Amino acid sequence: MSRIDESKEFIPVRIAILTVSDTRGLEDDRSGDTLVQRLTDAGHVLADRAIVKDERALIADRLRGWIADPEVDVVISTGGTGLTGRDVTVEAHRDVYEKEIDAFGTVFTMVSFRKIGTSAVQSRATGGVAGGTYLFALPGSTGACKDAWDEILGLQLDYRHRPCNFVEIFPRLDEHQRRK
Repeated sequence: MSRIDESKEFIPVRIAILTVSDTRGLEDDRSGDTLVQRLTDAGHVLADRAIVKDERALIADRLRGWIADPEVDVVISTGGTGLTGRDVTVEAHRDVYEKEIDAFGTVFTMVSFRKIGTSAVQSRATGGVAGGTYLFALPGSTGACKDAWDEILGLQLDYRHRPCNFVEIFPRLDEHQRRK
């Protein structure tokens, strides 16, 4: 089963937080605050933070900006993953993915199911990779952000996590774009 190998050195990751909301500002962005607190408590670096309206093009543009930024390794968005007409975060993420991490949504659903039962079917959490940057879209609730960080991302973004983790394959995420 998974574990932290204390003999390995922790490697901080630079993480940008994106809140997707038509109504929230930095002063009342509890889910964004939750993610910032957890990533910094873990020893990672907050690379940037933004709030954008629930508009597909705005979300995708913000993601592309961070993908192009060498100071951002990971983007975690919160909000806009539901089923209503305004929920377009998943579509915006998929507009920029080179590869989708299919199992992220599955594992998130498993974690959620233990907490909220069949209501977990309403989540469309997703993960992917583009330009050597990991991208994750989480629901807008603080509980969902806590669950995703505590039970998935906090572990996978820790280089010491075994048997494997996202950090150890950073150098190979964009190997297909390098010349041989």
